[in-house]
Amino acid sequence: MSLTCVALGLDHRHIYGMTENMRKIGVDCVGYWTQGDPETLVGYVKRFPDIPRLARLEDALACGADLALISAIPADRAALTIRAMQNGMDVMSDKPGCTTFEQLEQIKQTVADTGRIWSVNFSERFESPVSTRATELVEAGAIGRVIQTVGLGPHRLNRATRPEWFFQRDRYGGILTDIASHQIDQFLHYTGSKTAEITNAYVANCANPQDPGLQDFGEVNLRSENGTGYIRVDWFTPDALPNWGDGRLTILGTEGYIELRKYVDVGGVPGTDHLILVNGETCQKIDASDAGLPYFARLADDIRNRTETAMSQTHCFTVMELALYAQEMAERR
Repeated sequence: MSLTCVALGLDHRHIYGMTENMRKIGVDCVGYWTQGDPETLVGYVKRFPDIPRLARLEDALACGADLALISAIPADRAALTIRAMQNGMDVMSDKPGCTTFEQLEQIKQTVADTGRIWSVNFSERFESPVSTRATELVEAGAIGRVIQTVGLGPHRLNRATRPEWFFQRDRYGGILTDIASHQIDQFLHYTGSKTAEITNAYVANCANPQDPGLQDFGEVNLRSENGTGYIRVDWFTPDALPNWGDGRLTILGTEGYIELRKYVDVGGVPGTDHLILVNGETCQKIDASDAGLPYFARLADDIRNRTETAMSQTHCFTVMELALYAQEMAERR
C-alpha cells in the first residue's frame, strides 16, 4: 500500500527532515500549506521544488493524504493536529506536539474519537543514527540494566534569524516543554519506563534580559521505578562550535555505560554519531553513523497496519505530559 503525506506549517526547520525522511521510504508528499511566508519557506522550496504549495488550509485537509506532517508554530500545532485527524489523517508532529495541558487533553480525546495516530517526532532520538545503535546495545544487554540517563541539549540562539514567536513564551511553550521533551523521551525509552515523576524543574533567563519571554536555561530531575535522570537544556552554544549544539546522552547501566556524542566530537573524530561503549569486555569509540533511522519506516507500517511499532501512543502522550508538568513546576518556583 503506497502512502501519501501533506505538510501543514513550515515554521520550524524540523519540517525539512520530516519531509525528507518520509520521502526516502517512498511516501509521496502531495503538497504543503503554511501561514504566510516563514523564513524556513525558502529552504523548503529549495529542497523540495516538486512539492506544490496549497493555497488554503482547507485544500490541504481535503487532499486525501494518509499522514500530516506538522511543524507550525508550537502553540498552533495541536489545533492543526486535531483538524488533520478529524479529516482522516494520521499525524507526525514536530516537538513539542502541544504547549498546554488543555491542548493535550483535546488531542487525547480526538485520538480516542477518530482512531488516528498522533506521533511526535522526537528528532534527537528518531533522526539520530547513534541513538538507534544505543537502543540496539541496550536491548542486547551490553551495559546491563539501565539505571540512569544524563541528557544534555544545548542549542545555538541564532538571534538574527529567529521569528517573533521564538521569544514569546506562550507561543513556543517554554524551554522544558520544547527542548526537554527530547530528553524525557530518551529517559523513558532507555530505562524502559512507562512513566516518571518530575522531582525538580527549573527555568531561567540568564543572559537575555532584552527578551523577557525567552527561557535560555532549563534543567529537570526525574525518576521512575527503573532509574533516575538529569536533563539540562539551554540556548548557549558558542559561535565557534561547527553546528547548532553539542548534544550528548550518557546511559548508565549496572554493567557499563554508553555515551552518545550525537553531533560533534570536539577535539576527537570528525563527523557525527559517535558512541562510546565501556563495559567489562570493551572500552571503545564506535562510528554509529550507519545505524539508520527506523522510526520513519515503522511509522509508515503503523499507518498501514494500525500498529504501534514506531512509538506507542501512550508513550507519546506521557512524554508531552511530563514535559508540560516540568514546565509548570519550574514556573511555580
